[in-house]
Amino acid sequence: MRKIKVAPFMPTEVEVNEISENRAQITAYPFESGYAVTLAHPLRRLILGSSIGYAPISVKIEGAAHEFDNIRGMHEDVAVFIINLKNIRFKIKDESDRVEVSYSFAGHKEVTAQDLNNDLIEVVNGDLPLATLNEDAELNFTVVISKGIGYVPSENLRDEVANDAIALDAFFTPVRKANYVIEPVLVEDNPSFEKITFDIVTDAQIGPVEAFTNALEVMNKQLSIFNGVLDVDISTAPIKKSSDESELKPFLQVVDSLGLSARSFNSLDRAGIKYLGELVLMSENEIKNIKNLGKKSLDEINDCLVEHGFGEDYDLSDVTRAHLVKKLEQLKQ
Repeated sequence: MRKIKVAPFMPTEVEVNEISENRAQITAYPFESGYAVTLAHPLRRLILGSSIGYAPISVKIEGAAHEFDNIRGMHEDVAVFIINLKNIRFKIKDESDRVEVSYSFAGHKEVTAQDLNNDLIEVVNGDLPLATLNEDAELNFTVVISKGIGYVPSENLRDEVANDAIALDAFFTPVRKANYVIEPVLVEDNPSFEKITFDIVTDAQIGPVEAFTNALEVMNKQLSIFNGVLDVDISTAPIKKSSDESELKPFLQVVDSLGLSARSFNSLDRAGIKYLGELVLMSENEIKNIKNLGKKSLDEINDCLVEHGFGEDYDLSDVTRAHLVKKLEQLKQ
């Protein structure tokens, strides 16, 4: 006999199989019938459309006024050179949003992508050809490489490049393939449950698991717009099944162990504030509005937060915030 349900079955298993540096399969199960495709399809779109990559957005070639020009001593026309350049996949080493790099080659040489490696950037497909130079050739050019997502045509980049540079179509997406397969899986003799297996291939600018976790983060942030409707935080850590209790330990120090003056402690105690984490979750205005809390006590509390590493520059992530709120609610029940 089929039982009446009051909530959908929660999947319990996730497996990551890193086949190579550029390819991984991620499997999750078991899902109720229909839930697998509901999650898999938008995740696939986010993997393909929101993964951050790097691409050249402009090039300035000495002696070339436009992309249909040619360079003395270079076998390829400038148009072919640009096509070759756009096929090269870069990584900015310090993860800056944009870098400008200049190169100079002279004499007989087969210039390949690996010749563009330097202290600022790394080429991940170094075997690609770029240009063929004769003995009397001299090739000097400057490339601007930018971080981005998706595809941006050169027309949209005109305002971002120098007047004497050639704007390039920018294909940022580092994901080469993102497919999924949904298969039936047996749960307690019930064959109607489903398993999702994602197959992700990247170009090595980022790893496939990183592309997947980035997509999860984007989905969580997009869904967080509904937090106000639900009155809960639906953000979760990618591929983590539970919060790390040790991560929350610094927030769970009781107020009476912080060495505050009696006046400051009494104000917090009357407001029902028992843990340091409650102060961390509050804005400066919320702390100011605590009843009977004077300026001297406010300064003392702010100094205490700074002393414990929770000053104004402390960035509390959405994931940690959600875990902390839940933990504090449990402790104060």
